[in-house]
Amino acid sequence: MQHATLGSRVLIIEDEFFLADDLAGELSGAGYQVVGFASSVEKARQLAASDTLNADAAVVDINLGGKMIYPVVDILRSRGIKVVFSTGYSRSAIPRDYASIPVLSKPYGEVELLEALSDLD
Repeated sequence: MQHATLGSRVLIIEDEFFLADDLAGELSGAGYQVVGFASSVEKARQLAASDTLNADAAVVDINLGGKMIYPVVDILRSRGIKVVFSTGYSRSAIPRDYASIPVLSKPYGEVELLEALSDLD
């Protein structure tokens, strides 16, 4: 499976270590470069605001340790970084301001992940 035409640099924001590790492996195997990881809202905020972050897209869990990620998503979008939600929440639970963001419903497979990223273009 080929990676998206959008670009190949992806940030992973996920608090479940094994899930983040699986995501990284799937993305790397498909030709993406994983440019960072965050497992907390605080770390994600630091990465998103960092001048050194060079990402085209981010795969983002909505709830990290009981904290919602939406303020970080605002930073990412303001920088032109495309976002895909990776969540156990239903689409109806996502606030209206974020309704246009694609949602991968956990559990999902590699095919769904790569399709969601390729559809960001």
